[in-house]
Amino acid sequence: MTARSARATRTTRRGARLLALVAAGALTLGAAHETRPVGADGPPNRVSPYTGLTMYPGRVLAVKFDNSRMARPHRGLDKADIVYVEKVEGGMSRLMGVYSSRKPHAVGPVRSARESDVELLRQFGRPALAYSGVRSDLTKYLRNSPIYVRPHGKVPGAYFRGAGRPAPHNLFVRPKALLDSAPRASRPADIGFRFGAAPAGGTKASSRTVRYASASHTFRWSPRIKRWQVSFDGSAARLSDGRQMSARTIVIQHVRMRPSKYKDVNGAVTPYIHTTGQGRATVLRDGKAYATYWKRPKPTAGTTFTQKNGKPMPFAPGQVWVVYADR
Repeated sequence: MTARSARATRTTRRGARLLALVAAGALTLGAAHETRPVGADGPPNRVSPYTGLTMYPGRVLAVKFDNSRMARPHRGLDKADIVYVEKVEGGMSRLMGVYSSRKPHAVGPVRSARESDVELLRQFGRPALAYSGVRSDLTKYLRNSPIYVRPHGKVPGAYFRGAGRPAPHNLFVRPKALLDSAPRASRPADIGFRFGAAPAGGTKASSRTVRYASASHTFRWSPRIKRWQVSFDGSAARLSDGRQMSARTIVIQHVRMRPSKYKDVNGAVTPYIHTTGQGRATVLRDGKAYATYWKRPKPTAGTTFTQKNGKPMPFAPGQVWVVYADR
């Protein structure tokens, strides 16, 4: 072998070793970012009907979140596939996170459920529902609903009180422990959402605010991160790690909210949010606002969103926020 051939052979071997190391590093990095969620039983080879992203098939869990000032910052809400914003007594707001693709170790703070949550959740099949309790006259209604209700105090090891917050704003839930008690909870299925590239049209929008009597919810478009940053009551909505919450798609859905037959402990009437029917909505994505039309014919059906031309309104892939606003 000539000196030139020997040098070429050594160079080839060094290149092969370098490629092997790069490949191994890539595999290691990929594994470091891969998190297998609670209840997953297969590879991440499905597209989530809730986010439009690749997911592990996991059972569906809904969690009722406190959204009072004392309850903030929230923990684990960024891992929800969908976040619903609901009006409650006194014009305040509560949040509901729907989880399937990802489930963190703990989420919260957790608060009580409402009558209209049953209608909202029927489109998810039979999900599990985590909440902190309700008035006694609503307990039977929830227990008899086609949902796996798992309130605080009924699932050993699922709930715990966190430090640094006063009660009742310090209750958290462990998704794994709760879902272990609901092994037949539904898997994700089509609820009407469609995902894809932004359609033509729309109007430029830098922010939108939905107000209740005692709460405000503002979504500001950030060209830098290409997401809508969330604020509650005029302040940035923070997670427990300090990050501001944000999403690529915000749906402002105008619905009828009538007084229900239930009241809170102070005698304030609970609103019933009608999530079936039809009406107008605004979809915020990619720095634009799109006038849309929503329709949900019955509780077991999903909610469709269409453009003025009758075509489906595609959402940007990722977490979706649905904010219920008065008609």
